[in-house]
Amino acid sequence: MKTVFISSECTPFIKTGGLADVTGSLPKALAKQGAEVSVIIPKYSMIPEEYRNNMEHVLDFRVSMGWRQQYVGAEKLTLDGVTYYFADNEYYFKQNYVYAAGDFETERFCWFCRASLEIMARLDIVPDIIHLNDWQTGLIPMLIKEQYLGDPRFNRVRTVYTIHNLRYQGLMNPMLVNDMLGLGQDALAKAEYYSNVNAVKAGIVCSDIVNTVSPSYADEIRTPEYGETLDGLMRTRDIRGIMNGIDTAAFNPRTDKSLPARFSKNSIAGKKKCKLALQRELGLREDADAPVAALISRLTNQKGLDLFEMIIPGLLDLGVQIAVLGMGDRHFEMHFAYLQSAHPGAFAFRAEMNDALARRIYAGSDIFLMPSAFEPCGLSQLYALRYGSLPVVRETGGLRDSIIPYNRYTGEGNGFSFRNYSADEFYNAVKTAAELFRNDRAAFDTLVHAAMSCDFSWKRSAREYMKLYKELCAGRN
Repeated sequence: MKTVFISSECTPFIKTGGLADVTGSLPKALAKQGAEVSVIIPKYSMIPEEYRNNMEHVLDFRVSMGWRQQYVGAEKLTLDGVTYYFADNEYYFKQNYVYAAGDFETERFCWFCRASLEIMARLDIVPDIIHLNDWQTGLIPMLIKEQYLGDPRFNRVRTVYTIHNLRYQGLMNPMLVNDMLGLGQDALAKAEYYSNVNAVKAGIVCSDIVNTVSPSYADEIRTPEYGETLDGLMRTRDIRGIMNGIDTAAFNPRTDKSLPARFSKNSIAGKKKCKLALQRELGLREDADAPVAALISRLTNQKGLDLFEMIIPGLLDLGVQIAVLGMGDRHFEMHFAYLQSAHPGAFAFRAEMNDALARRIYAGSDIFLMPSAFEPCGLSQLYALRYGSLPVVRETGGLRDSIIPYNRYTGEGNGFSFRNYSADEFYNAVKTAAELFRNDRAAFDTLVHAAMSCDFSWKRSAREYMKLYKELCAGRN
Protein backbone atom coordinates (compact mmCIF):
# COMPACT_ATOMS: atom_id res chain seq x y z
CA MET A 1 0.00 0.00 0.00
CA LYS A 2 1.59 3.24 -1.20
CA THR A 3 0.33 6.37 0.54
CA VAL A 4 1.23 10.06 0.37
CA PHE A 5 0.10 12.37 3.16
CA ILE A 6 -0.26 16.05 2.29
CA SER A 7 -0.53 18.49 5.15
CA SER A 8 0.30 22.07 6.07
CA GLU A 9 2.21 21.04 9.21
CA CYS A 10 3.93 18.02 10.69
CA THR A 11 5.97 17.29 13.81
CA PRO A 12 8.88 17.45 14.41
CA PHE A 13 9.33 20.04 11.65
CA ILE A 14 6.56 22.59 12.19
CA LYS A 15 3.59 22.71 14.56
CA THR A 16 0.75 25.01 15.55
CA GLY A 17 -1.71 22.37 16.79
CA GLY A 18 -2.94 18.79 16.77
CA LEU A 19 -2.83 18.49 12.97
CA ALA A 20 0.97 18.42 13.18
CA ASP A 21 0.86 15.64 15.78
CA VAL A 22 -1.38 13.51 13.57
CA THR A 23 0.70 14.04 10.44
CA GLY A 24 3.85 13.36 12.42
CA SER A 25 2.66 10.16 14.09
CA LEU A 26 0.15 8.36 11.86
CA PRO A 27 2.51 7.90 8.86
CA LYS A 28 5.11 6.31 11.15
CA ALA A 29 2.49 3.93 12.55
CA LEU A 30 1.36 3.02 9.02
CA ALA A 31 4.95 2.36 7.96
CA LYS A 32 5.31 -0.09 10.85
CA GLN A 33 2.31 -1.96 9.45
CA GLY A 34 3.97 -2.34 6.06
CA ALA A 35 2.71 0.68 4.15
CA GLU A 36 5.07 2.70 1.96
CA VAL A 37 4.46 6.22 3.27
CA SER A 38 5.58 9.68 2.16
CA VAL A 39 4.59 13.10 3.50
CA ILE A 40 4.55 16.43 1.66
CA ILE A 41 4.55 19.71 3.60
CA PRO A 42 5.69 23.26 2.77
CA LYS A 43 9.31 24.12 3.47
CA TYR A 44 8.80 26.81 6.10
CA SER A 45 11.69 29.03 7.14
CA MET A 46 11.04 28.07 10.80
CA ILE A 47 11.87 24.39 10.29
CA PRO A 48 14.83 23.75 12.65
CA GLU A 49 18.29 23.80 11.13
CA GLU A 50 18.98 20.24 12.32
CA TYR A 51 16.44 19.06 9.74
CA ARG A 52 17.05 21.69 7.05
CA ASN A 53 20.77 20.86 6.97
CA ASN A 54 20.04 17.17 6.29
CA MET A 55 17.58 17.67 3.45
CA GLU A 56 18.53 16.44 0.00
CA HIS A 57 17.57 18.61 -2.95
CA VAL A 58 15.88 16.28 -5.45
CA LEU A 59 13.97 18.45 -7.88
CA ASP A 60 13.23 21.99 -9.07
CA PHE A 61 11.05 23.34 -11.86
CA ARG A 62 8.64 26.12 -12.73
CA VAL A 63 4.89 25.74 -12.59
CA SER A 64 2.27 27.93 -14.24
CA MET A 65 -0.04 29.67 -11.77
CA GLY A 66 -2.12 31.78 -14.14
CA TRP A 67 0.17 34.49 -15.48
CA ARG A 68 2.79 33.57 -12.86
CA GLN A 69 5.67 31.18 -13.44
CA GLN A 70 6.43 30.06 -9.89
CA TYR A 71 9.44 28.13 -8.66
CA VAL A 72 8.92 24.71 -7.06
CA GLY A 73 11.73 22.93 -5.26
CA ALA A 74 11.54 19.57 -3.56
CA GLU A 75 13.77 18.65 -0.62
CA LYS A 76 13.83 15.10 0.75
CA LEU A 77 14.47 13.68 4.21
CA THR A 78 13.85 10.19 5.60
CA LEU A 79 13.09 9.59 9.29
CA ASP A 80 11.64 6.55 11.10
CA GLY A 81 10.70 4.74 7.90
CA VAL A 82 8.85 7.73 6.40
CA THR A 83 10.06 9.84 3.46
CA TYR A 84 9.31 13.56 3.80
CA TYR A 85 9.22 15.97 0.87
CA PHE A 86 9.36 19.70 1.52
CA ALA A 87 7.76 21.87 -1.17
CA ASP A 88 10.04 24.89 -1.47
CA ASN A 89 9.12 28.41 -2.56
CA GLU A 90 10.60 31.23 -0.52
CA TYR A 91 8.14 33.85 -1.80
CA TYR A 92 5.29 31.91 -0.17
CA PHE A 93 6.92 30.19 2.79
CA LYS A 94 10.01 32.09 3.94
CA GLN A 95 7.98 34.24 6.35
CA ASN A 96 8.23 33.82 10.13
CA TYR A 97 4.66 32.55 10.41
CA VAL A 98 2.80 29.39 9.42
CA TYR A 99 -0.59 30.84 8.51
CA ALA A 100 -1.63 34.26 7.19
CA ALA A 101 -4.94 35.57 5.84
CA GLY A 102 -6.57 37.07 2.78
CA ASP A 103 -5.50 36.74 -0.84
CA PHE A 104 -1.88 35.96 -0.01
CA GLU A 105 -3.03 32.93 2.00
CA THR A 106 -5.12 31.82 -0.97
CA GLU A 107 -2.07 32.16 -3.23
CA ARG A 108 0.17 30.23 -0.84
CA PHE A 109 -2.04 27.17 -0.60
CA CYS A 110 -3.19 27.18 -4.22
CA TRP A 111 0.52 26.98 -5.01
CA PHE A 112 1.03 24.23 -2.41
CA CYS A 113 -1.83 22.13 -3.82
CA ARG A 114 -0.48 22.40 -7.36
CA ALA A 115 3.14 21.91 -6.28
CA SER A 116 2.29 18.76 -4.32
CA LEU A 117 0.67 17.09 -7.32
CA GLU A 118 3.50 18.14 -9.63
CA ILE A 119 6.15 16.87 -7.22
CA MET A 120 4.44 13.47 -7.10
CA ALA A 121 4.15 13.32 -10.88
CA ARG A 122 7.71 14.45 -11.66
CA LEU A 123 9.30 12.19 -9.02
CA ASP A 124 7.07 9.29 -10.10
CA ILE A 125 5.73 8.76 -6.56
CA VAL A 126 2.03 8.87 -7.43
CA PRO A 127 0.53 6.54 -4.79
CA ASP A 128 -2.50 4.32 -4.30
CA ILE A 129 -3.86 6.70 -1.65
CA ILE A 130 -3.45 10.45 -1.29
CA HIS A 131 -4.40 11.35 2.28
CA LEU A 132 -5.34 15.02 2.59
CA ASN A 133 -5.78 17.09 5.72
CA ASP A 134 -7.92 20.17 6.42
CA TRP A 135 -8.67 23.19 4.26
CA GLN A 136 -5.09 23.81 3.12
CA THR A 137 -5.26 20.67 0.93
CA GLY A 138 -8.97 20.75 0.10
CA LEU A 139 -8.52 21.80 -3.55
CA ILE A 140 -6.36 18.78 -4.41
CA PRO A 141 -9.24 16.28 -4.99
CA MET A 142 -10.86 18.81 -7.33
CA LEU A 143 -7.60 19.33 -9.22
CA ILE A 144 -7.21 15.56 -9.64
CA LYS A 145 -10.73 15.10 -10.96
CA GLU A 146 -10.66 18.15 -13.22
CA GLN A 147 -7.09 18.23 -14.52
CA TYR A 148 -5.05 15.12 -13.69
CA LEU A 149 -7.19 12.16 -14.72
CA GLY A 150 -5.70 12.45 -18.19
CA ASP A 151 -2.43 11.31 -16.64
CA PRO A 152 -2.69 7.49 -16.35
CA ARG A 153 -0.66 7.56 -13.12
CA PHE A 154 -3.53 9.38 -11.40
CA ASN A 155 -6.36 7.25 -12.80
CA ARG A 156 -6.15 4.73 -9.98
CA VAL A 157 -5.42 7.17 -7.16
CA ARG A 158 -7.98 7.30 -4.35
CA THR A 159 -8.28 10.33 -2.07
CA VAL A 160 -9.02 10.37 1.65
CA TYR A 161 -9.94 13.77 3.07
CA THR A 162 -9.63 14.18 6.83
CA ILE A 163 -11.41 17.02 8.63
CA HIS A 164 -9.52 17.87 11.80
CA ASN A 165 -11.63 20.91 12.68
CA LEU A 166 -14.61 21.95 10.55
CA ARG A 167 -14.63 25.49 11.92
CA TYR A 168 -11.68 26.44 9.72
CA GLN A 169 -12.88 26.15 6.11
CA GLY A 170 -10.45 28.13 3.95
CA LEU A 171 -12.67 30.73 2.28
CA MET A 172 -11.03 32.04 -0.89
CA ASN A 173 -11.59 34.66 -3.57
CA PRO A 174 -13.00 32.65 -6.52
CA MET A 175 -11.47 34.95 -9.16
CA LEU A 176 -8.03 34.47 -7.64
CA VAL A 177 -8.46 30.69 -7.33
CA ASN A 178 -9.56 30.44 -10.95
CA ASP A 179 -6.73 32.71 -12.07
CA MET A 180 -4.11 30.57 -10.30
CA LEU A 181 -5.46 27.06 -10.89
CA GLY A 182 -7.59 27.40 -14.04
CA LEU A 183 -10.30 25.14 -12.67
CA GLY A 184 -13.16 26.87 -14.50
CA GLN A 185 -16.51 28.12 -13.29
CA ASP A 186 -18.29 24.75 -13.44
CA ALA A 187 -15.75 23.13 -11.14
CA LEU A 188 -15.58 26.05 -8.73
CA ALA A 189 -19.37 26.09 -8.49
CA LYS A 190 -19.11 22.79 -6.62
CA ALA A 191 -17.19 24.60 -3.89
CA GLU A 192 -19.19 27.85 -3.92
CA TYR A 193 -20.03 29.25 -0.50
CA TYR A 194 -21.67 32.68 -0.23
CA SER A 195 -19.71 33.99 -3.22
CA ASN A 196 -16.44 32.46 -1.96
CA VAL A 197 -14.64 29.24 -2.75
CA ASN A 198 -14.77 27.02 0.32
CA ALA A 199 -11.70 24.76 0.30
CA VAL A 200 -13.19 22.32 2.82
CA LYS A 201 -16.35 22.02 0.73
CA ALA A 202 -14.18 21.23 -2.30
CA GLY A 203 -12.48 18.45 -0.36
CA ILE A 204 -15.78 17.02 0.85
CA VAL A 205 -17.44 17.09 -2.57
CA CYS A 206 -14.53 15.79 -4.63
CA SER A 207 -12.68 13.29 -2.43
CA ASP A 208 -13.40 9.58 -2.58
CA ILE A 209 -13.99 9.30 1.14
CA VAL A 210 -14.31 11.80 3.98
CA ASN A 211 -13.32 11.03 7.51
CA THR A 212 -12.79 12.86 10.73
CA VAL A 213 -10.83 12.31 13.87
CA SER A 214 -13.36 10.64 16.16
CA PRO A 215 -16.59 8.67 15.69
CA SER A 216 -18.69 11.15 17.71
CA TYR A 217 -17.44 14.16 15.77
CA ALA A 218 -18.33 12.37 12.52
CA ASP A 219 -21.91 12.21 13.80
CA GLU A 220 -21.93 15.70 15.30
CA ILE A 221 -20.92 17.53 12.12
CA ARG A 222 -24.09 16.25 10.46
CA THR A 223 -26.10 18.43 12.85
CA PRO A 224 -26.76 22.21 12.72
CA GLU A 225 -25.16 22.64 16.14
CA TYR A 226 -21.73 21.38 15.05
CA GLY A 227 -21.90 21.39 11.25
CA GLU A 228 -20.58 24.96 10.85
CA THR A 229 -23.28 25.60 8.16
CA LEU A 230 -22.13 22.56 6.14
CA ASP A 231 -24.30 20.01 7.96
CA GLY A 232 -26.60 19.59 4.95
CA LEU A 233 -23.63 18.72 2.75
CA MET A 234 -22.29 16.39 5.44
CA ARG A 235 -25.51 14.43 5.45
CA THR A 236 -24.94 13.60 1.76
CA ARG A 237 -21.62 11.86 2.47
CA ASP A 238 -20.69 8.66 4.29
CA ILE A 239 -18.32 10.17 6.85
CA ARG A 240 -16.06 7.83 8.79
CA GLY A 241 -14.75 8.59 12.25
CA ILE A 242 -11.38 7.18 13.30
CA MET A 243 -10.07 8.19 16.70
CA ASN A 244 -6.68 9.87 16.76
CA GLY A 245 -3.93 8.32 18.83
CA ILE A 246 -0.79 9.51 20.56
CA ASP A 247 2.85 8.50 20.31
CA THR A 248 3.08 6.25 23.35
CA ALA A 249 6.85 5.90 22.99
CA ALA A 250 7.40 9.66 23.08
CA PHE A 251 4.85 10.17 25.85
CA ASN A 252 5.77 7.56 28.43
CA PRO A 253 6.05 8.38 32.15
CA ARG A 254 8.38 5.40 32.60
CA THR A 255 11.03 6.96 30.35
CA ASP A 256 10.18 10.67 30.08
CA LYS A 257 13.34 12.67 30.81
CA SER A 258 11.29 15.82 31.42
CA LEU A 259 9.97 14.41 34.69
CA PRO A 260 11.67 14.62 38.10
CA ALA A 261 10.63 11.01 38.80
CA ARG A 262 9.44 8.08 36.66
CA PHE A 263 6.34 5.98 37.24
CA SER A 264 4.02 3.48 35.57
CA LYS A 265 0.50 2.15 35.93
CA ASN A 266 1.79 -0.57 38.26
CA SER A 267 3.87 1.75 40.42
CA ILE A 268 2.64 5.32 40.84
CA ALA A 269 4.91 6.34 43.72
CA GLY A 270 6.91 8.43 41.26
CA LYS A 271 3.76 10.36 40.32
CA LYS A 272 3.45 11.59 43.91
CA LYS A 273 7.04 12.87 43.72
CA CYS A 274 6.17 14.59 40.44
CA LYS A 275 3.26 16.32 42.16
CA LEU A 276 5.36 17.77 44.97
CA ALA A 277 8.01 18.86 42.47
CA LEU A 278 5.35 20.55 40.33
CA GLN A 279 3.95 22.39 43.34
CA ARG A 280 7.43 23.70 44.12
CA GLU A 281 8.08 24.67 40.48
CA LEU A 282 4.81 26.58 40.09
CA GLY A 283 4.74 28.14 43.55
CA LEU A 284 1.78 26.12 44.79
CA ARG A 285 1.62 24.98 48.42
CA GLU A 286 3.47 21.71 48.86
CA ASP A 287 0.58 19.56 50.01
CA ALA A 288 0.21 15.96 48.85
CA ASP A 289 -3.39 15.90 50.10
CA ALA A 290 -4.58 18.91 48.09
CA PRO A 291 -5.96 17.85 44.69
CA VAL A 292 -4.17 19.61 41.82
CA ALA A 293 -6.37 20.33 38.78
CA ALA A 294 -4.61 21.27 35.54
CA LEU A 295 -5.65 22.91 32.30
CA ILE A 296 -3.32 22.95 29.27
CA SER A 297 -4.95 24.62 26.30
CA ARG A 298 -5.24 27.38 23.80
CA LEU A 299 -7.05 30.05 25.81
CA THR A 300 -10.24 30.41 23.77
CA ASN A 301 -13.94 29.93 24.40
CA GLN A 302 -13.95 26.89 22.08
CA LYS A 303 -11.96 25.16 24.82
CA GLY A 304 -14.58 26.01 27.46
CA LEU A 305 -12.53 28.73 29.10
CA ASP A 306 -15.66 30.76 29.88
CA LEU A 307 -17.00 27.82 31.94
CA PHE A 308 -13.63 27.35 33.61
CA GLU A 309 -13.46 31.04 34.51
CA MET A 310 -16.86 30.83 36.20
CA ILE A 311 -16.04 27.86 38.43
CA ILE A 312 -12.55 28.89 39.58
CA PRO A 313 -13.77 30.61 42.80
CA GLY A 314 -15.76 27.52 43.76
CA LEU A 315 -12.81 25.21 43.13
CA LEU A 316 -10.51 27.37 45.23
CA ASP A 317 -13.11 27.29 48.03
CA LEU A 318 -12.98 23.48 47.84
CA GLY A 319 -9.23 23.59 48.42
CA VAL A 320 -8.39 22.55 44.84
CA GLN A 321 -5.08 23.86 43.56
CA ILE A 322 -5.15 24.98 39.92
CA ALA A 323 -2.36 25.00 37.33
CA VAL A 324 -2.93 26.59 33.90
CA LEU A 325 -0.57 26.50 30.93
CA GLY A 326 -1.48 28.17 27.66
CA MET A 327 -1.68 31.25 25.48
CA GLY A 328 -4.54 32.85 23.63
CA ASP A 329 -7.21 35.48 24.23
CA ARG A 330 -5.84 38.51 26.03
CA HIS A 331 -8.78 38.53 28.44
CA PHE A 332 -7.99 35.07 29.77
CA GLU A 333 -4.25 35.70 29.97
CA MET A 334 -4.79 38.86 32.04
CA HIS A 335 -7.41 37.28 34.29
CA PHE A 336 -5.35 34.18 35.03
CA ALA A 337 -2.30 36.34 35.77
CA TYR A 338 -4.43 38.30 38.24
CA LEU A 339 -5.69 35.10 39.89
CA GLN A 340 -2.12 33.91 40.35
CA SER A 341 -1.26 37.12 42.21
CA ALA A 342 -4.53 37.12 44.17
CA HIS A 343 -4.29 33.47 45.24
CA PRO A 344 -0.60 32.69 45.79
CA GLY A 345 -0.01 29.04 46.53
CA ALA A 346 -3.40 28.04 45.12
CA PHE A 347 -3.45 29.24 41.49
CA ALA A 348 -0.53 29.10 39.03
CA PHE A 349 -0.49 30.37 35.45
CA ARG A 350 2.18 30.18 32.78
CA ALA A 351 1.51 32.02 29.50
CA GLU A 352 3.84 30.04 27.27
CA MET A 353 4.17 27.06 24.97
CA ASN A 354 6.47 24.69 26.85
CA ASP A 355 6.36 20.99 26.05
CA ALA A 356 8.58 19.92 28.95
CA LEU A 357 6.49 21.88 31.45
CA ALA A 358 3.30 20.46 29.93
CA ARG A 359 4.60 16.95 30.55
CA ARG A 360 5.45 17.81 34.16
CA ILE A 361 1.93 19.20 34.62
CA TYR A 362 0.34 16.05 33.18
CA ALA A 363 2.51 13.94 35.50
CA GLY A 364 2.12 16.10 38.60
CA SER A 365 -1.59 16.89 38.47
CA ASP A 366 -4.37 14.70 39.85
CA ILE A 367 -7.22 16.03 37.70
CA PHE A 368 -7.17 17.35 34.13
CA LEU A 369 -9.82 19.84 32.97
CA MET A 370 -11.18 19.87 29.41
CA PRO A 371 -14.64 21.48 29.24
CA SER A 372 -14.64 22.11 25.48
CA ALA A 373 -17.62 23.58 23.66
CA PHE A 374 -16.68 21.15 20.88
CA GLU A 375 -13.67 18.91 20.39
CA PRO A 376 -13.16 16.98 17.13
CA CYS A 377 -10.82 14.57 18.91
CA GLY A 378 -8.60 16.16 21.50
CA LEU A 379 -5.14 14.91 22.38
CA SER A 380 -4.67 16.51 25.78
CA GLN A 381 -7.08 14.12 27.48
CA LEU A 382 -5.13 11.20 25.96
CA TYR A 383 -1.83 12.57 27.29
CA ALA A 384 -3.50 13.07 30.68
CA LEU A 385 -4.65 9.44 30.73
CA ARG A 386 -1.15 8.33 29.80
CA TYR A 387 0.32 10.27 32.75
CA GLY A 388 -2.39 9.32 35.25
CA SER A 389 -4.17 12.67 35.52
CA LEU A 390 -7.89 11.90 35.52
CA PRO A 391 -9.73 13.96 32.88
CA VAL A 392 -12.91 15.89 33.61
CA VAL A 393 -14.44 16.49 30.17
CA ARG A 394 -17.57 17.65 28.46
CA GLU A 395 -19.25 14.82 26.52
CA THR A 396 -18.54 15.99 22.99
CA GLY A 397 -16.56 14.66 20.04
CA GLY A 398 -13.45 12.69 20.89
CA LEU A 399 -13.80 13.52 24.59
CA ARG A 400 -16.96 11.44 24.70
CA ASP A 401 -15.28 8.64 22.76
CA SER A 402 -12.22 8.42 25.01
CA ILE A 403 -13.41 9.16 28.55
CA ILE A 404 -15.61 6.68 30.41
CA PRO A 405 -17.20 8.48 33.38
CA TYR A 406 -16.57 7.10 36.86
CA ASN A 407 -19.31 4.83 38.19
CA ARG A 408 -19.28 5.05 41.97
CA TYR A 409 -21.26 1.81 42.30
CA THR A 410 -19.00 -0.39 40.18
CA GLY A 411 -15.76 1.63 40.39
CA GLU A 412 -15.46 1.53 36.60
CA GLY A 413 -14.30 4.40 34.40
CA ASN A 414 -11.20 6.35 33.49
CA GLY A 415 -12.30 9.90 34.30
CA PHE A 416 -15.30 12.16 34.86
CA SER A 417 -17.68 13.90 32.48
CA PHE A 418 -20.64 16.24 32.17
CA ARG A 419 -23.13 16.55 29.32
CA ASN A 420 -24.44 20.07 28.82
CA TYR A 421 -22.37 23.20 28.28
CA SER A 422 -23.06 24.35 31.82
CA ALA A 423 -20.80 25.82 34.50
CA ASP A 424 -22.85 24.11 37.20
CA GLU A 425 -22.45 20.68 35.59
CA PHE A 426 -18.73 21.27 35.08
CA TYR A 427 -18.26 22.36 38.69
CA ASN A 428 -20.15 19.31 40.01
CA ALA A 429 -18.02 16.95 37.91
CA VAL A 430 -14.78 18.50 39.21
CA LYS A 431 -16.15 18.47 42.75
CA THR A 432 -16.90 14.73 42.42
CA ALA A 433 -13.32 14.09 41.30
CA ALA A 434 -11.84 16.24 44.09
CA GLU A 435 -13.98 14.61 46.77
CA LEU A 436 -13.05 11.13 45.57
CA PHE A 437 -9.39 12.13 45.80
CA ARG A 438 -9.82 13.42 49.35
CA ASN A 439 -12.20 10.80 50.73
CA ASP A 440 -11.38 7.52 48.95
CA ARG A 441 -7.81 7.54 47.72
CA ALA A 442 -7.90 3.80 47.01
CA ALA A 443 -10.80 4.23 44.57
CA PHE A 444 -9.09 7.25 43.02
CA ASP A 445 -5.85 5.32 42.53
CA THR A 446 -7.82 2.46 40.94
CA LEU A 447 -9.12 4.97 38.39
CA VAL A 448 -5.57 6.21 37.81
CA HIS A 449 -4.50 2.63 37.05
CA ALA A 450 -7.43 2.23 34.65
CA ALA A 451 -6.59 5.53 32.95
CA MET A 452 -2.95 4.57 32.44
CA SER A 453 -4.00 1.16 31.08
CA CYS A 454 -5.99 2.68 28.18
CA ASP A 455 -4.63 1.99 24.69
CA PHE A 456 -4.79 5.13 22.59
CA SER A 457 -1.66 4.35 20.62
CA TRP A 458 -1.42 5.13 16.92
CA LYS A 459 -1.06 1.41 16.27
CA ARG A 460 -4.78 0.95 16.87
CA SER A 461 -5.74 3.93 14.71
CA ALA A 462 -3.34 2.88 11.95
CA ARG A 463 -5.08 -0.48 11.66
CA GLU A 464 -8.38 1.35 11.06
CA TYR A 465 -6.82 3.55 8.38
CA MET A 466 -5.25 0.54 6.67
CA LYS A 467 -8.69 -1.07 6.49
CA LEU A 468 -10.10 2.13 5.01
CA TYR A 469 -7.33 2.34 2.40
CA LYS A 470 -7.80 -1.30 1.39
CA GLU A 471 -11.55 -0.79 1.07
CA LEU A 472 -10.99 2.16 -1.25
CA CYS A 473 -8.42 0.35 -3.39
CA ALA A 474 -10.63 -2.72 -3.66
CA GLY A 475 -13.30 -0.51 -5.23
CA ARG A 476 -11.07 0.64 -8.10
CA ASN A 477 -11.98 -0.40 -11.63
